[in-house]
Amino acid sequence: MKAFDIIVIGSGGGSKITRPAAKLGYSVAIIEKDALGGPCLNRGCIPSKMLIHPADVLSELKELSKFDIDMDLAFTVNFKQLVSRVSATIDADSAQIKPMYDKIDNITYYCGEARFVAPKVLEVNGEKISGQKIYISVGVRPSIPAIPGLVDTPYWTSTEALRNTVLPKRLLVIGGGYIAVELGYMYGMLGSQVEFLLRSRLIRFEDSDVSAEFTRVFSQRFQIHSDITIQQVSYCDNEFKVLYQDSGGNQIERVADQLLVATGVDSNADTLNLDVTGVQLDDRGYIKVNDYLETAESGIYAFGDVLGRHLFRHTANYEGEYLYKQLVRASNQSVPIQYPPIPHAIFTNPQVGGVGKTEDELIAENVDYVKGVNYYKNSAMGMALLSDEGFAKVLFDRQSRQLLGVHIIGKEAANMVHMAIAFMKMGATIDDMMDTIFIHPAINEIFRNAIRKAFGAFNRVMGSVAKCLIFTIFTFVM
Repeated sequence: MKAFDIIVIGSGGGSKITRPAAKLGYSVAIIEKDALGGPCLNRGCIPSKMLIHPADVLSELKELSKFDIDMDLAFTVNFKQLVSRVSATIDADSAQIKPMYDKIDNITYYCGEARFVAPKVLEVNGEKISGQKIYISVGVRPSIPAIPGLVDTPYWTSTEALRNTVLPKRLLVIGGGYIAVELGYMYGMLGSQVEFLLRSRLIRFEDSDVSAEFTRVFSQRFQIHSDITIQQVSYCDNEFKVLYQDSGGNQIERVADQLLVATGVDSNADTLNLDVTGVQLDDRGYIKVNDYLETAESGIYAFGDVLGRHLFRHTANYEGEYLYKQLVRASNQSVPIQYPPIPHAIFTNPQVGGVGKTEDELIAENVDYVKGVNYYKNSAMGMALLSDEGFAKVLFDRQSRQLLGVHIIGKEAANMVHMAIAFMKMGATIDDMMDTIFIHPAINEIFRNAIRKAFGAFNRVMGSVAKCLIFTIFTFVM
């Protein structure tokens, strides 16, 4: 049985350990059952954004008339060529990884599914290998709801939707999270008639004001069926039929030539045969770790989506870099992981960017906060864009005067929110932000104006407190 210093399971976030550890002289095994590079490269973040960008271009062109630009435009989307180009680019990028491994003598690549047969022993393609330290980064997979009839149909998950080369005329999307709205938006802008079937509401984990504004704008472009219960899915003669019950108890059937199921994800930890180890799972099937990302089995670590904490590639990268610095390069675990503010974005139109607590969370936690909201139209660049949608919301702790959360919906929200990330990371107060010069008339003034409104709210509160104090003193003296 071949023994390694380090075994990495999963080549997505695992890339933060594999080559860097090998370059330090460790013998490293990397195990990947799918294409090298992980889901973000092959069937997630990157191909989706490469397809969403053309959708954004079309979205801009369709609004030319509001800028007094009159053109007789007829668009033809070569969908097969578009998807083929994106897929070829992704495949070429993935194919470059193995040659990089081959250049390093102490990296051994195993193409197959890993399965534990003992606490520090794995079996891959019938071969057993052992590792002094094992790092698990196997991620998640699309979750398939238990809808009668669904499994007997050729439905799509995000994986199939990103590789499909035939543009459907009608597309039904089951789900309202970020994957559902991103892919639904992409298909809709490129020519499909898209309808969303939702158990509750669109992007329901976002700040409720953001969700409401997103729904208002999205509903102008797509049909949204909310608060429904899907009862049956069938497929016959190249046609999907979805039967659901609405909130009023009415039975309704929707028909389309393609169905996308985007209802969340499930952990891939169940593929590893962890029962023969001491590794523990939570009640959702995600791996439990301590503050050093170590599992209950000494020497086995886990990071990325398989933890179920933050389902973003940027957090998986952060965790992988932490493990490399603390356990590989320094060979100790002296410092527990401390997450900085973790941002996220939804790449649709309107775009969404957020970091920190939502207002709903602050209310539920009974936090004393101050809010500032500024709409795009109330800024110089918003006027130039003729914006009739979107806003920036800032939430401050009343005592520390530091940012608790920022939520932006509208053009370039994913870029604009980075200013908030930096302010939060540095512990800046609203006073520091008020003393910051923003470029005029850059789009970031929308964020600045929200800060100014929050600052005004602070001053109004302090003014009220001062008046009450003067009145109390005056009453006491009299």
